[in-house]
Amino acid sequence: MLPGTEREDVERGGKIIMPPSALDTLTRLNINYPMLFKLSNKKKNRITHCGVLEFIADEDKVYIPYWMMKNLLLDEGDMVQVESVSLAVATFSKFQPQNSEFLDITNPKAVLENCLRNFACLTTGDVIAIKYNQKIYEMCVLETKPGNAVSIIECDMNVEFAAPVDYKEPKHQKKETSEEMMVDPADLMPESTGFIAFKGSGNRLDGKKKKDNVDDQLNHVKVAYQRGIPDYDYTIGTLQFIRNIRPLINDKENENQDGFKAFAGSGSVLKTKTKKK
Repeated sequence: MLPGTEREDVERGGKIIMPPSALDTLTRLNINYPMLFKLSNKKKNRITHCGVLEFIADEDKVYIPYWMMKNLLLDEGDMVQVESVSLAVATFSKFQPQNSEFLDITNPKAVLENCLRNFACLTTGDVIAIKYNQKIYEMCVLETKPGNAVSIIECDMNVEFAAPVDYKEPKHQKKETSEEMMVDPADLMPESTGFIAFKGSGNRLDGKKKKDNVDDQLNHVKVAYQRGIPDYDYTIGTLQFIRNIRPLINDKENENQDGFKAFAGSGSVLKTKTKKK
C-alpha cells in the first residue's frame, strides 16, 4: 500500500490514510470529532464508512485497507468519493463468521473486542477482516443499531454471533434406553457343566416341525450370579457396567430382619379337664 516499510496497523483496522490537504480543508469546515468518513464507489453503487489514521498520503491519493477495497469493489487507481459524516453511537451489532474455524477461538467476544479497537465505525453488510494468532478471520456485519452505519468509538455495545456460513450441526446419536442397557448378570456367567435334567430338543409325533417355544428358553438353566468371580473371557479395552443388581439375601438374614411376623411373641398353654357323665 504505502511505499517503504510495510504498515500492518493499516491493514488490521478500519481506518484510511489521507493527504495533508484534506486535513487543512476539514479544519476550516469545523467538523465534529471524531472524524468519520463515507466512502462511495459511484460506478458499482457501493458504500462503506471508516475513520482516519493519519494525513501523510500523497496528494490526490487515499490508502485504504484491502478488505475495504473488496467491499467497495475497487481496484488500485480507481476513483473513490470521500465525504465527512456524523454517525450515531452503536448500541448493538451482530456478526457472522465466514469460516467455522472462528469457533476454535476460546473467547471470541474478547478477541473481537480487542480487534475492533482499530475500527472507528461499522456498516451493515460489510465483511471486515480481523487478525488473531497469525490468522485472518472474515466477519460479516449482519446488523447494527441504531442505524445501518454506527460509530464504535468509546461506546458500550452488545455483540451477538450468528452461526458460521459453513457450519453444520453435529448429528447426535440416539441414546440407548435404560432397558437396552440392562444386562442380566446370569448371562455373563459361563454355561453350567455336568448333568442337567431334560436337556435337549424334542420332536413331534405327527412329523410336523416344532414351533419355537418361549417356555424352552425360560427353562434354560442359568448359573446364579456370584460377586467376585472373574470374567475369564474379558478382552482388553472393553468395559461393561452392570446395573439394577439386587443382592442375594439368605433366609437367615431374612429371619434376622425386624418386621412383622404373624403370631410373633410368647403364648400360654390352656389345660382343661373333662367330666364323665
